[in-house]
Amino acid sequence: MVENSELRQFPVLETERLRLRQLGPLDAAALFRILSSEEVTRYYGRFPLIEQLEAEEMIERFRLLFEEQRGFRWGIELKENAQVIGTVGFHAWAYSHNRAEIGYELNESYHGKGYAHEALTAAISYGYQDMGLNRIEALVYPQNEASERLLLRLGFQLEGLLKQYAFFRDTYVDLNMFALLREP
Repeated sequence: MVENSELRQFPVLETERLRLRQLGPLDAAALFRILSSEEVTRYYGRFPLIEQLEAEEMIERFRLLFEEQRGFRWGIELKENAQVIGTVGFHAWAYSHNRAEIGYELNESYHGKGYAHEALTAAISYGYQDMGLNRIEALVYPQNEASERLLLRLGFQLEGLLKQYAFFRDTYVDLNMFALLREP
């Protein structure tokens, strides 16, 4: 288990088809392509990005998230061509409670090909083995049926509906709470 203060170097994870790595300034164009899509962002909790500068700022926020030991966000890169197709990572890391929230998104061209499952499996394994997590949470719009199916396939359990839990896109939204425990 990694002590919170010992996590100094950003972890790189590899799967059969993917490399999960830290995003840098050169990834801003790819992140912009992903998060400027209404299809991708409608369940992301924000409006689509309008300009690439927003992607650059987001990458900086991801860097600070790691630097401040509050979590981290990997870029999901295809090994075959080094193309960034999405992100996955932990935030809301409650270190003293051994829990964190996981989030993810993929470029819409890569939906339905198993990449999200592959990336989440690697991230979850890292969370349990290296971060010492006992509980991984995911908050999902009830309308996001594809994400809910993915989480259920990974073993997450639906714990309930959180009414008007967040204020996204200028309105209060309900979110389903899913959780995966190290030992159910």
